[in-house]
Amino acid sequence: MAVAGNDLIAQLPRRDRLRLLAISESVQLEHGVVLCQPSEPSQYVYFPNDCCISLLMATDGPSWLGVGMVGREGMLGAQLVLGVHATPMYALVQEGGTAWRIEAAPFCRELVLGEALRRHLNLYLYVQMAHLATSAACIHTHLIGPRLSRWLLMTQDRMHSEASHLTQEFLARMLGVRRVGITGAAADLQRRGLIRYRRGEIEVLDRAGLEGDACGCYAADRAAHARFVRSSGPNLTIPALVDTSHST
Repeated sequence: MAVAGNDLIAQLPRRDRLRLLAISESVQLEHGVVLCQPSEPSQYVYFPNDCCISLLMATDGPSWLGVGMVGREGMLGAQLVLGVHATPMYALVQEGGTAWRIEAAPFCRELVLGEALRRHLNLYLYVQMAHLATSAACIHTHLIGPRLSRWLLMTQDRMHSEASHLTQEFLARMLGVRRVGITGAAADLQRRGLIRYRRGEIEVLDRAGLEGDACGCYAADRAAHARFVRSSGPNLTIPALVDTSHST
């Protein structure tokens, strides 16, 4: 059975990997679908292959604020490792694609059987905690432009594609800013030749330039992920980090 792209599953020992895939089903996740909501028990866990899931917190009124992402490097539903069935955040499919889906009950049974899986996911939980802490600081201290660059890089890392379907309205909701702020920041990135924006699709033209424009939180995220990879196995390649900072 093929792994089909999820790095967390690929890093497991072969026996654990095959046992996990045996209880999985491949599903197509559509853009805009909400996979879980706060305080509701997780019915499934998801291991994305070529899709991207945004992690959101509700703010006052109908708005959401993006605090993280899950792509092929991770999974949705990792709180089950702690024995907690209620999900703490909204999860919204940002970019559609395929994922491995497992019902919560058999996944929890596999956690009991698989020591390697538990150890691996404990490390992944640490990385998620580090990313959420970085996002909290980023929201309060950094300008819209560098935050937008970080979000675009995070999306590209998980999609392994230069182009993403991201409207200005969606990005404004994710970053918790007015749409006019996203319009100005995206226009500046396009003017400098870092991205191309048209009809709700953003294409990264200059990856290195975008990394240089992003706030230092992006480098912190990558460093946390690199420590996870070093602890769990050599199968993932982490590009060189660019440690920059753009504070207000």
